[in-house]
Amino acid sequence: YKMIKSKNFTIRPFRKDDEKSLISNINNKDIYKYTVRIPYPYKTGDAKLWIKKCVNEYKKTLINFAIDINDEVIGGIGFDPIEGHKAEIGYWLGKKYWNKGIVTEAVKLFTEYGFNNIKLKRITAHVFSKNKASSRVLEKNGYKLEGILKKHHNKDGKLIDALLYAKVK
Repeated sequence: YKMIKSKNFTIRPFRKDDEKSLISNINNKDIYKYTVRIPYPYKTGDAKLWIKKCVNEYKKTLINFAIDINDEVIGGIGFDPIEGHKAEIGYWLGKKYWNKGIVTEAVKLFTEYGFNNIKLKRITAHVFSKNKASSRVLEKNGYKLEGILKKHHNKDGKLIDALLYAKVK
């Protein structure tokens, strides 16, 4: 794998020394609110476990990378799971980096990477129905809303609808 570089950031594999910046940028209720797998509060043990998983389990079934500015993890993006010709994309970004176009560009670059390097033919995303910002990111990148998945996510004991977006090649 080669790093994906843009003028504004780099998408790269996680490293063992990423714990501190990962914790400082992911540990936020507003990120937790619209994600299924990110705990809050996000503790050192969570970071250690996540980085270990990303470093050791990097394989054909999942890829999770850091969005990096100046050697700091400011976000994450990945395909999890990858199943043959298709994968689900997911991403998060530290709150102080919101509304700067970073995730929109990261999704563009990572989607291209999925189609061109992993030879995917279909990439999907499940977005919480209230997460308008994430829907906009996907729509700007040519993902189409295919439907509403009723009671798809279980978040803090509440069943939440998800919007199913997809892009095909």
